[in-house]
Amino acid sequence: MDYALLLSCFNEEHGHNAWPRQRLLHECLRAAIRDGKLAAGTRLVATRALASELGVARNTVLYAYEQLASEGFVTTDRRGTIVAAAAAKTERQPAPIPQAGLSQRARNLRRTTISASIGLPFVPGVPDLASFPIALWRRLLDRAWRSMPSAKLNYGDPSGEAVLREAVADYLRASRGVVCEAAQVFITDGSQSSLDLCARACADSGDTIWMGNPGYGGAMAAFRAAGLRIEGIPVDEDGIAPSTADWLERPPKLIYTTPSHQYPTGTVLSLQRRMALIDGARACGALIIEDDYDSEFRHDGPPLSAMQGLRPDAPVLYAGTFSKTMFPGLRMGYLVVPPELAQPLSVMLAQAASRGRPAEQLALAEFLRSGQFALHLRRMRRIYRQRRDTLVQLLEKHLGNIAEVHGASTGMHLSLRLRDPALSDVAISERARDEGIIVNALSVQTVQGESPWQGLMLGYAQVPPAQMEGLVKRLAAVVHLFAYTARRQNER
Repeated sequence: MDYALLLSCFNEEHGHNAWPRQRLLHECLRAAIRDGKLAAGTRLVATRALASELGVARNTVLYAYEQLASEGFVTTDRRGTIVAAAAAKTERQPAPIPQAGLSQRARNLRRTTISASIGLPFVPGVPDLASFPIALWRRLLDRAWRSMPSAKLNYGDPSGEAVLREAVADYLRASRGVVCEAAQVFITDGSQSSLDLCARACADSGDTIWMGNPGYGGAMAAFRAAGLRIEGIPVDEDGIAPSTADWLERPPKLIYTTPSHQYPTGTVLSLQRRMALIDGARACGALIIEDDYDSEFRHDGPPLSAMQGLRPDAPVLYAGTFSKTMFPGLRMGYLVVPPELAQPLSVMLAQAASRGRPAEQLALAEFLRSGQFALHLRRMRRIYRQRRDTLVQLLEKHLGNIAEVHGASTGMHLSLRLRDPALSDVAISERARDEGIIVNALSVQTVQGESPWQGLMLGYAQVPPAQMEGLVKRLAAVVHLFAYTARRQNER
């Protein structure tokens, strides 16, 4: 805290040049405490040091501190003079921002509470962080820093470190059937960053983008922020299902899909639908954004190849992330673009993208190259399959007569579709939250109109099997209560 500046600003604001210095300092400090500029628990500068800083006698500072103490604004102990907890405002409410100060895209954003619930059971999208080999990761980071030349401390390549782009390209070719070279791979700050880049680089404000309905709220936020016109396409048991009328009456510029594990329903896009979507996009000149966010965890059946590699020169922007396979705090993802878009995108990123974190990128490249990433994935597949099996068994046991499990063959979450459409998944979700359980309602994730899905979304990756039965029983009690109430109302 710059006390000289604080005193000067107070004097200019209130114009008390005629006041004695001791009163001026006392009033200034009292106002700073009341306004929260000096927060509760703050230790004030020692009297001798403050007198020297302000160029006043020490008695002037002593008078001000004694007055504040007598009024209850400060307390004294062996550590010095401390701002009292009861004196400062407990919470400074910022002045409300007028609606005129917000863009239309900011007003259209939906409120989310997911960050406040991140540590609670069944929150989707959270991997088992306790199983990540953090000691190994520390060693890789340390090795990257020790071997990194000083030139790497400068701004880096906005497309990503070359060694990481090569490693990602090799990994995607071998594990996901993606057809690409390193020049087509761009390192991003995660899935959200990739989606924002796709929207800004490949569409103009007012262009149409298709999304499966219900759909991923983060994608909706990115596309709304880019000014795109979002059209919801129904999702059924085989994934996103555009009709002939959709292609004719509202042709898209972009198509967003999560084919390996649809978010939030969990359905898998069938091969026939994948081919049809590629052909339809090519016919109308659209690009498909394939968000392959948790495809590495395939529990049933053979691994599914990415759409990007199904047809030569498929019009696909392929997005992936390490937030699910490693940990969200890494903030690292990748985007693979068609060869003809690589150079224009490089130019765009050179003018707008962040250019940092070389050590993390070099460590991640070694993690991939050394085989440790593949080893980690194999271990996590076993863990997640066991947790998936346990959860499905418990849901069928305790809720099988009320709801049906969907989307459990892949990924880190599944959906529980309610059999009775009269049951409110929103009300159930809110009541479950009171019980400390986060089960997102499917209906609130509608892209357009009413959602064809009524149910709950459960992330299981971070929930140990030993805890699941108790949690499912508590959830089942909530659902059965609402089902019982609905039956009683129907009987009247």
